Amino acid sequence: ELSGAPVVIIAIILVFISFSRLTESEEFGPVFIQEPDDVIFPLDSDEKKVVMHCEARGNPPPTYSWHINGTEVDPEADYRYSFIDGNLVITNASEMIDYGKYQCKAENSFGTVLSRDALLQFAYLAAFSPKARGGVSVREGQGVVLMCTPPPHSPEIIYSWVFNEFPSFVAEDSRRFISQDTGNLYISKAQPSDVGSYICLVKNPVTNARVLSVMGEYEPKIEVHFPTSVLAAKGVTVRLECFALGNPVPTITWRKINGNIPKKARLRKSQAVLEIPNIQLEDSGTYECKAENPRGGTAFKGHLQVYSESWMDSGEKLQWECKATGRPRPTYRWLRNGLPLTSQGRLEILNGELTVHKVQQADSGMYQCVAENKYGAVYSNAELKILASAPVFIPNPIRVIATLGKDVSLECKPRASPKPRITWRRGDRRIQPNKRIMLLRNNTLKIVNSSRADEGNYVCRAENQLGSAEMTAVLSFVLAEAMRVALSPSRVEVTVGESVVLSCRATHDTSLDVAFQWFFNQKPINFQHDGGHFEYIQTVRARVRAKSSTVDLMIRSILLKHAGKYGCRAQTSADTVFAEAELLVRGPPGPPGVVIVEEITDTTATLSWTRGLDNHSPISTYNLQARSPFSLGWQTVKTDPEPVTGDMESAMAVELNPWVEYEFRVVASNGIGTGDPSAPSRGVRTKEAGEFPGAGAPVSEEFQNGEGFGYIVAFRANGTRGWKEKMVTSTFPPLTPFEVKVGVYNNKGDGPFSEVVIIHSAEGGEEPPSDVKAYSISSSEIRLTWKPPNPGPGRPRGYEVSHIFYIFALHACLPVCIIVHSLTVCDILASCIR
Repeated sequence: ELSGAPVVIIAIILVFISFSRLTESEEFGPVFIQEPDDVIFPLDSDEKKVVMHCEARGNPPPTYSWHINGTEVDPEADYRYSFIDGNLVITNASEMIDYGKYQCKAENSFGTVLSRDALLQFAYLAAFSPKARGGVSVREGQGVVLMCTPPPHSPEIIYSWVFNEFPSFVAEDSRRFISQDTGNLYISKAQPSDVGSYICLVKNPVTNARVLSVMGEYEPKIEVHFPTSVLAAKGVTVRLECFALGNPVPTITWRKINGNIPKKARLRKSQAVLEIPNIQLEDSGTYECKAENPRGGTAFKGHLQVYSESWMDSGEKLQWECKATGRPRPTYRWLRNGLPLTSQGRLEILNGELTVHKVQQADSGMYQCVAENKYGAVYSNAELKILASAPVFIPNPIRVIATLGKDVSLECKPRASPKPRITWRRGDRRIQPNKRIMLLRNNTLKIVNSSRADEGNYVCRAENQLGSAEMTAVLSFVLAEAMRVALSPSRVEVTVGESVVLSCRATHDTSLDVAFQWFFNQKPINFQHDGGHFEYIQTVRARVRAKSSTVDLMIRSILLKHAGKYGCRAQTSADTVFAEAELLVRGPPGPPGVVIVEEITDTTATLSWTRGLDNHSPISTYNLQARSPFSLGWQTVKTDPEPVTGDMESAMAVELNPWVEYEFRVVASNGIGTGDPSAPSRGVRTKEAGEFPGAGAPVSEEFQNGEGFGYIVAFRANGTRGWKEKMVTSTFPPLTPFEVKVGVYNNKGDGPFSEVVIIHSAEGGEEPPSDVKAYSISSSEIRLTWKPPNPGPGRPRGYEVSHIFYIFALHACLPVCIIVHSLTVCDILASCIR
């Protein structure tokens, strides 16, 4: 099966090669040069003829015939059909008569060939029904569906909707959807802006014909919920659905009546689905979903019943135990298929435990344990299925080709219940186990150190009380060195993002088919799961004495994680061989190890780290980064030495700010790129410093350089020489109001104070204006509007207007004015741009 398709391809190539060597005098059978293709014919086409093409080469020249849906075309019986060379021409084609599959036949004295089937279809689009349609009313916030009901057409058509007038098309978004299957327009929540006239427009993509239909609106009713009774087997995942339309969008909540929803349960799809994995008997109960919004609510209840399922072979012993808690202590009884059970014959019931000896097919069914006291009863369910069948072997017989001199295993795996008794024989003699021939516990017959004398037929017989069956295993041998495998290249280096192909070639006996499997780091490759990067490609080449089969593994867009060992396993019925290759992937470095702050001063930090993976490309440099409460994320810092080369594992970050808490990290680079950063170091604070970058107030926290920061206020009488100083240890927000008064004193005592006045601390920064808009007034004037900034620590005294002029093909010098409230700014262009 693995080698069939490539062999056919080779055969076709050989046929065409043989044609290239033919002379005109040589005779040969017909071969198609052109076969008919599928045709879609527009019924409204000006061309009234359909042509189905067919041409073949042969010597003598072939003759042609055609079949429609299996019936031969007779041009003499129907004037609409005619043959031109090998082509079939249909005049006045009709969908009712001519639709179907067409096949061309070419024949000469050497043989006959049939073309592939070609489908003839007809394209058309009828008009909408002229019957008037009524309007549709819907409450605001509810969902609505507008039906298109398209006219007869072929092939599939394209749907769109027009709102009020052409060409105002309905745009699809999260609220509106046009189905290309039904043509209907779905509006999930109607709004006042949706009121109007709707037109369904359909287009035939073959004929480009379009037809319109004027629509109204109507109100649908949509309800989605789980059944009122749900029966589920123990261990499965149960999904309960509940969805409601409404405006505002309803909130869906779930609860379990007389109990709690299992902790393992998960809510999916905005709480519209309650999913309970690995459901157990205690999860049974009544579940309620409730949909609510400010206008009201509705609820739905359904009962979930969980049952356990048991499969048993006939003749086995069944034991089920039933336990319940309650006061008074509950009593137990058992039901099968709704009927009560009592202890008799093979069946025993004792203290809630049910025992069935040597179960039979008649014991199959639904069992219920009922635990009850005076306050009520609870039920627990289980299903018993009895397996009972005579032995059957699939497949039968089997062919086993083994390597001479190696151990051979012949399996015997019948389908049967109860378990059958197994015997082996060779010819008419039953096989007796010995040192070289062993019967394993799983009924496999093992032959140690096989020889040519072991070739032949082996019969496995399986028997139970329902019947018996036999399976024949045909054993034959090939030479020990018949199978070889090679994987190339055996070692390859690539860079991230590149692609590579690994080839696995196996040479084996011509009588054997070979199967391949690819592995990555000893695990089989899942081509469906990893199809984005891995592709399996197979070719087969035939040789005189041996068959060479080759499979290729293509790895696309390689990532660092694809580095490792790739294995190819080739397996026949006689042998299994394995080859392995190593793939090295070069890429940006991995993250450096833990970053440690060795020493800290007021403006420097000495850092050390451990090297990360270089990913097969030497690390060239390290980049040191820091962040603080005052920085916008991570920032690169200056270092000593500069640069930090790839052989270093320590460096000093310099020009830091005193008394600021920093975190540090390190990033490595190589010739391929920059890798991921290391984990951040622990936070550390630089030392205090007594110097300041400059005078001014206020000073931001980033530049206060130490603890106990404050301000010194110096003052003196105008014209005097000495300054008096006052320390202010507290800082105040900008524009903080203060009450101030001044008093007098002399050597005799204090005098009166002045009246209290209000002063403010210094101004702070100002936010920018927002919602800036420009309006064209004339060819030379623009009006700007904006919203003032939120009240802040400053007092805006005015606004500054900046502008950029864009000039396109001006033919004269124009005055350009911007009118800003009561302010007009005019610029006269000094030159003209043509």
